[in-house]
Amino acid sequence: MPDMVKIAAIAVAAALCAVVVKKNVAELGMVLALCAGAIILSCSLGALEGVKELMDTLADTAGLSPAVLAPVVKTVGIAVLTRVSAELCRDAKEGGIAAFVETAGAAAALLVSLPLLKTVLSMVTGLL
Repeated sequence: MPDMVKIAAIAVAAALCAVVVKKNVAELGMVLALCAGAIILSCSLGALEGVKELMDTLADTAGLSPAVLAPVVKTVGIAVLTRVSAELCRDAKEGGIAAFVETAGAAAALLVSLPLLKTVLSMVTGLL
């Protein structure tokens, strides 16, 4: 909870600063948004460590290999990166580039998930 309060405070302060700065130098507002985003993401990395530990524990309990969970983690990472990149493009008034980023992100997520799909398919055929 305290981390989220800190993140919210950083986000609101950066947004207010960006609104003021964009009136005079629009490009500097974009740089401010990128810096604020980097700070916010670095603040949230601690929470991701806890999630990873929990996923590892659950995988050990269920007897799953890390090869099964790795595509899930990679896909989530791709989704977050795609979303942030697309929103930054939209903020720069480049909606077309944002659409291409989203398409590329979807293709990358599918590519990363193929080993998981192969594992599920082999498990299903093994049961038959």
